[in-house]
Amino acid sequence: MLLLASALTAPAAVAATCPDWLDHDLRRLHSPETVNLCDVAGGKPMLVVNTASHCGFTSQFRGLEALYQKYRPRGLAVVGFASNDFRQAAKNEEEAARICYVNFGVSFTMVAPSAVTGADANPVFQAINRQSQPPGWNFHKYLLDASGNVVARFASTVTPDDPELSEAIDNLLAEAP
Repeated sequence: MLLLASALTAPAAVAATCPDWLDHDLRRLHSPETVNLCDVAGGKPMLVVNTASHCGFTSQFRGLEALYQKYRPRGLAVVGFASNDFRQAAKNEEEAARICYVNFGVSFTMVAPSAVTGADANPVFQAINRQSQPPGWNFHKYLLDASGNVVARFASTVTPDDPELSEAIDNLLAEAP
């Protein structure tokens, strides 16, 4: 009975720790399915990245996947937001999905293309941009704590295997409950 009671309260606990700005149904890349970031990362640290399929930094998908595989067991969620804000996107979602999933083996959550800068930014990036600075280019990375606060941001030139990023993630995960 105790196990059942705690299982029933777990979603309520996640909902209580997930900020409203993450509580949106976002369409997955090249899919009719949606994902709610409260389900993906509610109460967990998260790395959010704006991505593009035809950019000089596109090969970072491989490193982001490796980072996800390394830190996922410790509770880090990685979420990529496809965007054409910097005019580097694939011609369509099918091509973007092929680049992500086939060429680079991405298994972390990828969200369908949306704006990440300006007044048209999706709700997640509107909140991130208020807390930090809008991305200046593709593959800008934002590290969020379990409460959804931006605790660090990294420019596109900081690769997923950069010791600075790894150290920030390690420190954040060490602090996480």
